[in-house]
Amino acid sequence: MAELSLKHTMVCLGADTAVGRLCWLGRLCAQGRAASPSSNTHRKPGARACIFGCIRFIQHTGLRVIATARVRINGEIRADKVRVVDPEGDHGIVSIQEALSRASSRGLDLVEIAPGANPPVCKIIDYGKFRYEQQKKEKEARKKTHTITMKEVRFRPHTDTHDFMFKTKHARQFLEDGDKVRAYVQFRGRDITYKDHGMELLARFIKELGDIAKVDQAPTMEGRRMACILAPSKKKS
Repeated sequence: MAELSLKHTMVCLGADTAVGRLCWLGRLCAQGRAASPSSNTHRKPGARACIFGCIRFIQHTGLRVIATARVRINGEIRADKVRVVDPEGDHGIVSIQEALSRASSRGLDLVEIAPGANPPVCKIIDYGKFRYEQQKKEKEARKKTHTITMKEVRFRPHTDTHDFMFKTKHARQFLEDGDKVRAYVQFRGRDITYKDHGMELLARFIKELGDIAKVDQAPTMEGRRMACILAPSKKKS
């Protein structure tokens, strides 16, 4: 197994204590025995032992490891030659020293944007501005990948006005967040004879939310409940 430095190993558990427990468990798992991480039976592992303990534990348990890749800039770029793209759009293959010199003379940074290319592609840009634009694009992408979930609101045939308005307010919030809402009236025992009450209640519910929602499924009976589904009629801004 290739040597892995602590600098390039990131196990995202949220706390140093959790990382410590993982290292102990990883070491013990690889040795085929179990013991409490707080036990004094075994000597506390060093930094390298902790790293390999983490790797072994992950291999045994399938724990997901989250690592972040950082863009290399200026002196961090390892290639001897690079293809340089300057602010005017001109490009050419030069030595890394020449590329760094060009970036320095402009008061800008040399940023490696395609490390897998042969030779790697670098741009002469303001790295701070580059990171800001990247974070802005990632934020916009996260907004567009909103997962629509189905929220539920339950009523009874004789739900009073206060309870109805309270639940309708929550449904409005769900719709404004971009989620669908499934509202249903539950009939129990002799309540089944009040289907007309359930229909009136759902019709009122649909009307109250008509300014921000559209009917995705009209009220229908599903066993001992009457349900309808509303979907947002406007995209979340």
